[in-house]
Amino acid sequence: MKPLFLASAFALAATSALAADKYTLDSSHSQILFSYNHFGFSTTWGMFSGFEGDITFDQANPANSSVSVSMPTKSMFTGWEQRDGHFMSGDFFDATDEDLISFTSTGIEVTGDDTAKITGDLTMNDVTKSVVLDAVLNQVGTNPLANKDWAGFNATTTLLRSDFGLGAFAPAVSDEVEVQISIEAAKVE
Repeated sequence: MKPLFLASAFALAATSALAADKYTLDSSHSQILFSYNHFGFSTTWGMFSGFEGDITFDQANPANSSVSVSMPTKSMFTGWEQRDGHFMSGDFFDATDEDLISFTSTGIEVTGDDTAKITGDLTMNDVTKSVVLDAVLNQVGTNPLANKDWAGFNATTTLLRSDFGLGAFAPAVSDEVEVQISIEAAKVE
């Protein structure tokens, strides 16, 4: 889910003078939003935050760049405590405090000046599947508050929750989950 880092990394090729640069996720300005249809009556929203991640970017060969991110499963927030508890129950994640959701990139396909498809392995609920993110570079520049090189990007994808052993109540409650990612990352000096 944090994979849009590679799209930004690719765009950094034009501004980076080094062969490989490392960026680290700004957890305070990075979120993953998800939504699904609830019995056809409404769209229900939730989010994950508080995650960590790194990007390594190879300017000479962007295809050799990489991204790795993870977040605690229990960082999920839907705005209703009972629903959060239900998602962490045996019906869905059966989550412990140690359970993580992670994404590790496996490839990037540049599709435009500021866009890319980022492929990677998403591990969730002890299941690993390949997913593709449609990523957009928002901006690369100096963060005026941190006075550091910074990058920001968005990405989207659609997941089938049943692919990850989370298919309870499908198809009445949509199996498809729309995912929106917005992140910022700081260049490591």
